[in-house]
Amino acid sequence: MNLEKFLNKAVSSWMSAEGPDSDVILSSRIRLARNFRNYKFPTLFSNEEAREIINQLKDIHSDLFHSYGVMEFLEVEELKTLQKRVLVEKHLISPRLAENASHGAVILSENEDISIMVNEEDHIRIQCLFSGLQINEALKRANEIDDLLEEKIDYAFDENLGYLTSCPTNVGTGLRASVMVHLPALILTRQMNRIIPAINQLGLVVRGIYGEGSEALGNIFQISNQITLGKSEEDIVGDLTSVVQQIIAQERSAREALVKTSNIQLEDRVFRSYGILANSRVIETKEAAECLSDVRLGIDTGYIKHLSKNILNELMILTQPGFLQQYAGGPLRPAERDIKRAAFIRERLKLEEKDC
Repeated sequence: MNLEKFLNKAVSSWMSAEGPDSDVILSSRIRLARNFRNYKFPTLFSNEEAREIINQLKDIHSDLFHSYGVMEFLEVEELKTLQKRVLVEKHLISPRLAENASHGAVILSENEDISIMVNEEDHIRIQCLFSGLQINEALKRANEIDDLLEEKIDYAFDENLGYLTSCPTNVGTGLRASVMVHLPALILTRQMNRIIPAINQLGLVVRGIYGEGSEALGNIFQISNQITLGKSEEDIVGDLTSVVQQIIAQERSAREALVKTSNIQLEDRVFRSYGILANSRVIETKEAAECLSDVRLGIDTGYIKHLSKNILNELMILTQPGFLQQYAGGPLRPAERDIKRAAFIRERLKLEEKDC
């Protein structure tokens, strides 16, 4: 098990590529929920059934997915608490799977764009990640993997309802399509309170950075579909793409308006945030996220020219509690994490300046 490669790099290989509309869209994700026909759902199955499912997938994963390179099979119960937390922070496993230590697993591709969670809320959850706005590309990849699995596994499927899932909201296609968006200008111009209800009325949902129940740190949101039954995969992805394209246009328009009407104030905000990040000796997660958002906005609007766009993606993960403790080599108290976070950010910014 080569776990270290997934723990030591903050930015996954796929995140380094600059995808379409990357000034607003950080990533696109497709997740397919699938279950074995003759097994109870994870909410009800026995430890023996859970083990049988893990063993079946463990036996076939190398041969099945060889065209995607090396795929690591990691059992959750073999991971330390800190290791699980890092994988959650990198969006490679869900918080639910991290808590499901006794009978969960994950299959990960080497560049971390494919994550197949085993015995989470469903027996199988296929996740494919792409940079920028590439939902259709992510769907194509997920369907390829789904087809490979279906050759070996008898899925729980009903002719009328579609794929059967543990949660009724996923019945049908079992598809959850989502994009991670950075919307600082819509927040600064106070338009998000109007936009979120409008998005909800279209059958989509807006959540925080780690999905349901999480906070929108650093003006980063997840937008995803709510409906999986009665719509095709293409319609779900098409509807989401259409709404997201409108949000991209609104965010860009808000940025242009800020530069035009509040140029000096926006520039001051950007460089104050940069000054905090470059010089702080103590900084909490929320403040760091807010400052990083301002700096990324400064990069996208041209105020800051010596930093790469990837700085937000990298430092948003690097400064999370799990990563901080991973680099420190063990548990840290909250106050110690705030000191370590500030030091990491200072060092990373100095490295970036040297490279320019």
